[in-house]
Amino acid sequence: MGKKVKKEVEPPPKDVFDPLLIESKTAATVVLMLSSPEEEVLAKACDALYKFASKGDENKMTLLGLGAVEHLYKLISHENPIVRRNAIMVFGIMASNHDVKKLLRELDVTNSLISQLALEEDVVIHEFATLCLAHMAVEYTTKVQIFEQGGLEPLIRLLSSPDPDVKKNSAECIYLLVQDFQSRAAVRALNVIPPLLELLKSEYPVIQLLALKTLEVISKDRETRIILGENKGLDCLLKILEINEFSDLHVEALAVLGNCLEDVCTLQLIQQTGGLKKLLSLVGVSTVPDIQKNAAKAITKAAYDSENRKILNEEEVEKCLINLLETDNDGVKIAAAQAISAMCENLASKRAFRLQGIPQLVQLLSSDNEEVKEAAVTALANLTAASPSNASAVAEAEGIEPLVNTLNAQRDGAIANAATVLTNLATQEPFRINIQSCGIMSVLVKPLRSTSSQVQSKAAFAVAAFGCDADARTELRNAGGLGPLVELLCSKDEEVRRNACWAVMVCASDELTAVELCRLRALDILEEINLSTGRKNNFSEAALEKLLDNNLSQKYSQMGYLSSSNIITDGFYDYGQIKPGVKFLSLEELSMQELTDRRAVIFINAKPQEDLAVEEKAQDSSYEQTILSPSISRKGSREKASSMVSPMEEKQELSGQRCSLSKSGTREKGLRKGKGKKEEEKSKEVTQIASKVQDEIHLENLHWLPPPDFILLDYINDVSKTILPLTTTREQVVALAQFVADKMGGPIERDKLHDFSWELHISEIQFELKCNVVPIGKVKKGTFYHRALLFKVIADRIGIGCSLVRGEYNRAWNEVKLVDDSPQGVAGLLLPPQEYIVDLMFEPGFLIKQGSAEADQYKHI
Repeated sequence: MGKKVKKEVEPPPKDVFDPLLIESKTAATVVLMLSSPEEEVLAKACDALYKFASKGDENKMTLLGLGAVEHLYKLISHENPIVRRNAIMVFGIMASNHDVKKLLRELDVTNSLISQLALEEDVVIHEFATLCLAHMAVEYTTKVQIFEQGGLEPLIRLLSSPDPDVKKNSAECIYLLVQDFQSRAAVRALNVIPPLLELLKSEYPVIQLLALKTLEVISKDRETRIILGENKGLDCLLKILEINEFSDLHVEALAVLGNCLEDVCTLQLIQQTGGLKKLLSLVGVSTVPDIQKNAAKAITKAAYDSENRKILNEEEVEKCLINLLETDNDGVKIAAAQAISAMCENLASKRAFRLQGIPQLVQLLSSDNEEVKEAAVTALANLTAASPSNASAVAEAEGIEPLVNTLNAQRDGAIANAATVLTNLATQEPFRINIQSCGIMSVLVKPLRSTSSQVQSKAAFAVAAFGCDADARTELRNAGGLGPLVELLCSKDEEVRRNACWAVMVCASDELTAVELCRLRALDILEEINLSTGRKNNFSEAALEKLLDNNLSQKYSQMGYLSSSNIITDGFYDYGQIKPGVKFLSLEELSMQELTDRRAVIFINAKPQEDLAVEEKAQDSSYEQTILSPSISRKGSREKASSMVSPMEEKQELSGQRCSLSKSGTREKGLRKGKGKKEEEKSKEVTQIASKVQDEIHLENLHWLPPPDFILLDYINDVSKTILPLTTTREQVVALAQFVADKMGGPIERDKLHDFSWELHISEIQFELKCNVVPIGKVKKGTFYHRALLFKVIADRIGIGCSLVRGEYNRAWNEVKLVDDSPQGVAGLLLPPQEYIVDLMFEPGFLIKQGSAEADQYKHI
């Protein structure tokens, strides 16, 4: 109805439009006028809305709420160029609003906007259509729409528009579109390089900047870099860097050059024209952090190629990077350290960084900035790799302590690379000893527990490097590092698992550590790994073997075999064949068990009396210090004494027999004389209490020691006097076999083997000792496995090489290698050694050739 009134009365339209120019409250009326069939009304309404929307975001939201966008959408394709122009102007200005952009995407306006980019269209339409597209191209979905609807070609064409605003908007839109790889390939095909290079000559910095940003993105593709070089784009970039007035463009120009320098041909071209020298000179005199940082990044990109590294080394790029390390800007330091990391792949560069670069990097390890610390230690890791001289330079720069401290850094990369540098230094013994004095093994425990596979791998590798030293292994064991190390054996990461196996192999070099590793299930895990073709590695099998070689009791129990190189020492015990999944108990744990009917555990401890006396004296000394210590209160003594009556006395009486009480100690029994009866009784009571308290403390605090086997010691001494002097190994073997058989019940007739009641004899010893653990010297009637064990023990002591093999049904035997006499008439012929089984039961000293029927009979029948 309102529209009809306006048509019937001619003068009012002027009165209606006047306030639209200044009154925002009339916006609703203007929006209604967008439905007018009159082109002049539409044109003026759009013009008024443009001015209204230009005043701020709040006005844009007002128009959005009034439905102006839907009406304007219909007008951007209007036949009248003025209406169309004014409608697109409103779209261009309103599209900066997030909610408006959202509605424009829903209306799919991009196709209509792209159609307005035709050459014959008004330049104002070009300006605001490209502006609207630039606002919308921020969103990924719109980028896809513009690309699929063919918007790139007209946008590239408009880069050559005479209007700077059109150039600016088109360049901005293209810059946003080429963030997607599909658009990067498309603009290259549409020959975008020449118009972009032309924009670098613009008098408007914003246009130059957009052109450089676009070039930086698209030059990430090698094909584009080639086209850029063909169009002399490198010259344009270098000219920008040479002009001080363009200092605000230097950062972006360097970013483009950084991409171009990745290609050897491009870098050679820049070097030949003197551009590379100019570039490095510019970086040397510049004090702008962003320029320095981008220059370092450009060098890093170039240095990924070996040929490029040679060229950069020829231009002495190392001096430039070392200078950058001295700046006060952390970002520049990080970029410079990263460039050094890349450059040091070149051996000449590695040497060039030694004198000045390494000390600078060592200083950066103390930085409060974790990123700086990480970049510096990463560079040091690369510099010291396969370079003893650089490793020495790190040590000379007092870098060991900062490196150990870096193992506690916050960033995983810093920790991993610090471990790598320390490992590189550990190849030289003086440095390894120095590092160990800093408590490296204790510090490595935390990295071993890291959740980062990179840190875990490098930490395990470091353990392998330092674990060759006995003190280091002890430190790791005492610091609780073996547990986390064993856990890494179960890692799903192949490198972590391999390095953990390596570390376990090294750490298993001593018996104490090997036993602890076995207690932590390292043996079980390694066995599982070696059963898997996908998980086992070069070190898993070696680690298992090393672990068992230093834990011979468990090796014999699990594998039933000890080689001639497996020398049995004091503390060894034959636990019997262990079943899968059964825990392997220590000798101390076995000795503490109640007497059972299970097979006796035979142990070896032929420690000489003088050694035992030294140990007893040391324990007695610590024992006395414990007793005399004022830290034990009288109240505590009384409480302990009250709990120790007959059981302790009973244990004391059995101390010479029961294994579990084989700890040295004395009991005071003297009573004072010449006192009154009451004083005498009181003194006696005090003495008894003190004695009982002493016994308890002594039993609880002293280290458990297996009881000495003096009979075995006598055996070894006798053999050393009588058998060792024999001239040939064969004679020694035969004599030792006869000696062992004599001590274990003599020869047994084959058909009377079942009458040889060795089981009863062993049971009697167990009952006598009240213990399942039996010293081998106590065994006077021994069967195959007792005799074979005794033979191996004594043979190892006097230097006869022999193996110990467990068979079935209590069978065991020894295998020796002996050289047979040369055949008659062939003097001086050296024959290979033959393997024999030593008969210890039926014909002691008889040598049975391995593989013969007699050998099979000895093993199985």
